[in-house]
Amino acid sequence: MFQQAGRGYDMAITQFSPEGRLFQVEYAIEAVRRGTAAIVCRNSHSVVFAVEKKSSELQEIIGSEKIFKVDDHIGAAIAGLTADARVLIDRARVQAQVNILNYEENISVKDSTLNICEYLQLFTQNAGVRPFGVSFLIAGVDPNGEASLYLTDPSGAMWGYKAFAIGSGATEARVYLEENYKEDISDDELKLLPLRALKELMGDKLNKETCDVAFIIKDDVKYKLLSNEEKEDLLNKL
Repeated sequence: MFQQAGRGYDMAITQFSPEGRLFQVEYAIEAVRRGTAAIVCRNSHSVVFAVEKKSSELQEIIGSEKIFKVDDHIGAAIAGLTADARVLIDRARVQAQVNILNYEENISVKDSTLNICEYLQLFTQNAGVRPFGVSFLIAGVDPNGEASLYLTDPSGAMWGYKAFAIGSGATEARVYLEENYKEDISDDELKLLPLRALKELMGDKLNKETCDVAFIIKDDVKYKLLSNEEKEDLLNKL
């Protein structure tokens, strides 16, 4: 009686299938699943980002970023299409500065995430567009000193987490995080936890050239992307 799933109902973003599904959104989510792994963990006052990085020997660093600075106190790790992510990160950066101009205070991690999610959702209900093929792990330290971590997906939905992984191999990484995350984890252990989860996925391929790491730690509360030397020192502790 009905067409098979994905046949006809995936031609337009505004058309639901008889099962109540938007196939274009599901295809965008699949693009995220096929992206490189991104892992973010937090405790009550600090956050740590770790992502898998794929590049050739001749490739420059520019264009392969998987962790972005939104503001001094907020960062975002991505899985999916980097070009889509860059457009949304630019919006988030502008909104962070608008918040300072309007309210004379830094934007909260939750408000920054909601701003991105509202824009993502618009691209699930208008004809002639496609969903953004990217998910974010947005994390940072709010003006009150508390750390937050939120996940977005192409539908515009968001969830809060203490630790999470997205991209290729994310299920395996999440199992590791669930088994090893502790509520009272120290900053020193927090710096290693995402890398240990990443090592579960990458094995011996994990080195300073195949990953990126960033911190927002309570002592400084400023986004910091680690250099190769700093990453090597951290990897030696695993």
